Amino acid sequence: MTSSNLISATILKRKAVVYVRQSSQAQVQLNLESQRRQYELVDDLCTGHVGAVLCLEASRLSRNGPDWHRLLELCGEVDARVIDLDGICDPGLPNDRLLLGMKGSISEFEHGVLRARMYEAARAKAQRGELRISVPFGYVWHRDCGLGFDPDMRLQETIRLIFARFRELGSARQVMISMIDDGVHFPRPSDGKKMVSFDRVPVRYRNVISVLKNPFYAGAYVYGKSEKRTEIVDGRVRMSYGHYKPASEWAVVLRDHHEGYIGWSEYERNQELLAANAYGKAGGVKSGRGGRALLPGLLSCGRCGRRLVVTYAGRGQGYPVYRCERGNTMMAQARCMSFNGFRADAAVIREALEAVAPMTIEAALEAERMQLASEARRQQMIELDLQQARYEASLAERRYAACDPETASLRSSSRRAGKRRSGAWRAARLA
Repeated sequence: MTSSNLISATILKRKAVVYVRQSSQAQVQLNLESQRRQYELVDDLCTGHVGAVLCLEASRLSRNGPDWHRLLELCGEVDARVIDLDGICDPGLPNDRLLLGMKGSISEFEHGVLRARMYEAARAKAQRGELRISVPFGYVWHRDCGLGFDPDMRLQETIRLIFARFRELGSARQVMISMIDDGVHFPRPSDGKKMVSFDRVPVRYRNVISVLKNPFYAGAYVYGKSEKRTEIVDGRVRMSYGHYKPASEWAVVLRDHHEGYIGWSEYERNQELLAANAYGKAGGVKSGRGGRALLPGLLSCGRCGRRLVVTYAGRGQGYPVYRCERGNTMMAQARCMSFNGFRADAAVIREALEAVAPMTIEAALEAERMQLASEARRQQMIELDLQQARYEASLAERRYAACDPETASLRSSSRRAGKRRSGAWRAARLA
């Protein structure tokens, strides 16, 4: 097998390809030159321009059996050689083909063992809560003290505000609308997948829903929330990642693992309310969806059990009408009921006022307290934004001064002169 007779003079006139594979994730994503060379290698093999392929071992050429045997098939058809540390092999010869096939099978088995061992080690570490998984906004991994809150107080207050608004409004969309009205911002990565620099943009619905649905904010360490799926597309295997599993199928759930923004019981209540708010699903009480009607999403048909919908009749804004519309829309059945919403709303308002009459003063005081707390939180958010803006302006000025000291010196002198003129003007005014 190691005889030099395996390489004829015709083969020596061809190119010899040394295969170098990039292993790190960053190299695969950013350094695409090697990928292009791999495709060119296949083309060169098919045209017979390559006489030999050099590698350290079989695993460096392929990750699975089909790819390995496909390479051997191409080399055998064009009379190319496969050279590794053990010697020179001719895939066109039965004995060499058998040896190379065994090497590929052993390499594939070894790769599977290493991968399984790696996954088991990561799972064991996750069961202890020590695996450093990616954490959501509002948390950071500290080098010395481990997991903790993000030191950015603006971000902490924004996350706490999301939970506070959801307790008050009971709807993720209403939380988003109220925060947009208040001018609250949320960080968004500005460098792609590196997650190093961020821009603050107006809150989006996905920001709100991701905070409300993530158990990490409830102090729970969760591992294995998603899975990969494999399907055959156009005769080829295609794997997709990021498919979320039900909470009952999560691999690791460690409660009270770290300090949370909310408790676990509140997290469970939030999930139940979000599930009940999902449009078109039966059961539970829906959150209000705007409009003049008082009871949208709260009434169900006494005959078929379907939820009543609200329509508006009349000119202008019209008056609300509650209808059992689903059977008529989906199956062309007669409506079970339809009635004027003003009378139903007035009756509910009257009963509600009678029920809360004994505690009217307490309710008013509680409403005032909630309003003051909301205003205080809003003022705090504004002050934090102002502090951050001042810091960024000061940082920009220091960077500018480091790049152009002369201009910075002139600006500093002009500021001091301005302060002296302002002081002299105040003294003259007082005199």
